[in-house]
Amino acid sequence: MEKKALVYVHGKGGTAGEAEHFKPLFPGYDVIGIDYQGSLPWEAGREIREAVESLSCRYDRIELIANSVGAFFAMHAGIEERILRAYFISPVVDMEQMILDLMAASGVTERSLQEQGIIPTRFGEDLSWEYLCFVRTHPISWRVPTAILYGERDALIPRDRVSAFAGAHHASLTVMER
Repeated sequence: MEKKALVYVHGKGGTAGEAEHFKPLFPGYDVIGIDYQGSLPWEAGREIREAVESLSCRYDRIELIANSVGAFFAMHAGIEERILRAYFISPVVDMEQMILDLMAASGVTERSLQEQGIIPTRFGEDLSWEYLCFVRTHPISWRVPTAILYGERDALIPRDRVSAFAGAHHASLTVMER
């Protein structure tokens, strides 16, 4: 019998324990949350990749659910060859624009960010020149069949960016109203 795993990658402030919510939706799968600690894509991506590689030795089929920035990290983890299908919940699909929007809202220029390296914002997020450079030099390349669930009132991820990503990556997009 085929051994199946559903891997869950949480968003910021989330936990691997949230994976429990998906067990009833995926009978016959072992549902496994990845408890990554890194907050930078190269750190979290490495942790996610190592976890998925470890699971690929024990499972015939691995699918992925990722939420918000967890989807961004998963898409930078180098796991595409091991994932048969992905499900994203309000994924961060344009991190560069998100950073640029936060910079504009905080009155931070690229020059000042480059000079200072890291600038705290009143929103509780630090802006990082290294992070911005990473996203610019590592564009998303995602070839896994993907279904996206997007909340119409998502204040963090603009709908047009999710729609553009879905179109460019042949992903299905479902918009959840209210």
